[in-house]
Amino acid sequence: MNTMNDSTALVTGANQGIGKEIARQLAAAGLIVYLGSRDPERGQRAVDEIGGNARLLTLDVTDGQSVADAARQVENLDILVNNAGISVDLNPVTETDVDAFRRTYETNVFGVVAVTNAFLPALRRSARPRIVNLSSGTGSLGWSTGPQPQFPATGSLAAYRSSKTALNALTVFYAQALAGDGFKVNALAPGLRKTNLNVTAAASGGDPAEAAAGAVQLALLPDDGPTGEFLSWDGTRVPW
Repeated sequence: MNTMNDSTALVTGANQGIGKEIARQLAAAGLIVYLGSRDPERGQRAVDEIGGNARLLTLDVTDGQSVADAARQVENLDILVNNAGISVDLNPVTETDVDAFRRTYETNVFGVVAVTNAFLPALRRSARPRIVNLSSGTGSLGWSTGPQPQFPATGSLAAYRSSKTALNALTVFYAQALAGDGFKVNALAPGLRKTNLNVTAAASGGDPAEAAAGAVQLALLPDDGPTGEFLSWDGTRVPW
């Protein structure tokens, strides 16, 4: 986008981690940025820290009424970053109960559908609507299979990884359904970052700001940019 001062973005799960860094970088670029946060106090602290045109939007992606209330507060929207995500169980599929899958999918999959559909009217008012879905390289079936998989072939983190595989499919479907309206819809693999997602992430040294920069690039894609793609934080393509 050439002009950003009148552009508006919403980042879900933006009171911490990668989401907060995405909001920070978009605000620094001159956008009005709504920080979606389940907890209004934590969200307001993040807004105060970022400053500029950052604004709080109380939003629980798993609560239909919360999503509807939030959507009514945003009339115009250029960018939606579906960042909110959880990881509640590190176990392999054989040791993961159904409730862990339900809880994970409620946020990582169903929440994305709820938020995206609720904010579509606002996004349709934009001349250059963009949707970025924060996925994971661990959701790549290509990277999880073959003679040299990128991840241990143990079926671990089954609920989280499969939810991101489902999110990748949603990315393709939204890109196809909205292509005629000028939307660019892409998924990002942010890499392992030091966040509160789970114990593995918390113990890592990856910089959330580096991953956020990749998301911001997708959020600000020009008209000839890609859509329906799964891209790594460094811009390279990730196999589905």
